[in-house]
Parts: sequence; C-alpha cells; structure tokens
Amino acid sequence: MNEAFVTFQGWVGNDVVHRETAQGNVANLRVGTTPRIRKRNGDWVDGPTSWFSVTCWRTLADHVRDSVRKGEPILVHGRLRTDVWEREDGQSSVTYVVEASHVGHDLSRGTTAFVKAARAERPEAEDETESTVKELLHGQGVDLPQLDSFGQQRTQTTGTPASHVA
Repeated sequence: MNEAFVTFQGWVGNDVVHRETAQGNVANLRVGTTPRIRKRNGDWVDGPTSWFSVTCWRTLADHVRDSVRKGEPILVHGRLRTDVWEREDGQSSVTYVVEASHVGHDLSRGTTAFVKAARAERPEAEDETESTVKELLHGQGVDLPQLDSFGQQRTQTTGTPASHVA
C-alpha cells in the first residue's frame, strides 16, 4: 500500500459543511496548522500556516457535524492526497486533502465532553448471508497450523518448525 497517512493538530477554519450523497454522508472542513519556529537569537515566531481540506465520511461525518465548530483546536488522522487544479487566471494550484479516519478535539488546549453514539438496532434473526459469512470467517480456524515468526509451521509438542524436525 503506497498511501501517505498523516496526523496533525490545527484549528478549524470554517463551519463544517455536511451533506448527503449517494456514497453516504460527507463532512468537509478546512484546518490550518502553524508551526512555532525558534530563531537563532532565541525568540519564538510563527512559521507559515499550512491549510488542509479535511473530508469525513459516513458516521464520522455526522459526528464531526455535531461536535466540531469553527475556531476549535482538533487532531486529525487520515490518508493524505493532493488535488492539482487550474485557477481562473490559468495558474495551477495544489490543495492538500486529508480523508480523515479519526478526528477529535485537542485536549491540550481545553476540555470536551464525550457522548457515546447509540448503535443501530440489529434484527434478532440472522439472515442466511450473515450466517454464511460467519462460517467462512470463523469455521475453519481449528484445523489451521500454528506458525513461527518466520511463517514456518510449528509442531504441536515442541514449537520447532516442522521443516527443522528430523
């Protein structure tokens, strides 16, 4: 997998935009992060601000819509990609987009209250598809061999790889 994952702290720069799509609910927001840089004479100054477009999908989108407000400090973790596009003046521009898998308030900057989301009710009876999937996932584990850290099959009594048993 050749994907870049990032984790960063920043400040929400706009109101969360939430909408429903055919692929599920999506929330979009901009997050600015500004590093503190120490100059040679010992003074601290702010570096240039980097802005990220953050996209959240499905349940995370709903929770971000309900929890995050403009100006709040947050932590974001997700997959980084770049969108290159042409502006009206003909110059190309780059937008850094993070498809978030985790978003939360930065508790080094304040406090928050957590409310656990209610889980959707599941039907009592399993349908045939669900029981078939469970059988595929869990039905064959008993007869599978034990492997050592090199992927070699271990014997049941000694833990020595079967290829090394005389």
